[in-house]
Amino acid sequence: MNSLEKPHWRLLLDPGHFLSFGFGSGLSPFAPGTIGSMLAIPIALFMNQTFISYRLILLGFLIVLGIYLCGRSASLFKNHDHSSIVFDEIVGMLVPLFFIPFTILNVLVCFCLFRFFDILKPWPISYFDRSFRGGFGIMIDDLIAGLFTLLLFFFCSRWLHVIA
Repeated sequence: MNSLEKPHWRLLLDPGHFLSFGFGSGLSPFAPGTIGSMLAIPIALFMNQTFISYRLILLGFLIVLGIYLCGRSASLFKNHDHSSIVFDEIVGMLVPLFFIPFTILNVLVCFCLFRFFDILKPWPISYFDRSFRGGFGIMIDDLIAGLFTLLLFFFCSRWLHVIA
């Protein structure tokens, strides 16, 4: 296929595309990645009431599902990682949110850090973004951005006593 410039709302009728487009948030004309990242917050709020083992299992499942769904949806478009595919942002944002004390300040800090890493893609995020294609390539840069967010959050909270 590989022919679409932008998605049509009818793609949301397909459950796989509905998920990869972040329940439709990826169709937003303004900052679809940011809006998609926000969807992780209510998921994390709910999941933070559960055991860490459940969160790890869910995160692993979502990563595998995301590799498949994002790759499937990306095959519709001319470019590799179309901005309407936001499932990767949702899962990437869940990486720090599943492991922090869930307060408004902590969530806001993690959200800002994640968007910073996801948009600017400093090394090695940029390396992974350029080096891999398909669903894995779409997911990996956001997962690393989420990991960087988590690491920087813990550094700031433990060593600088700034947050948490």
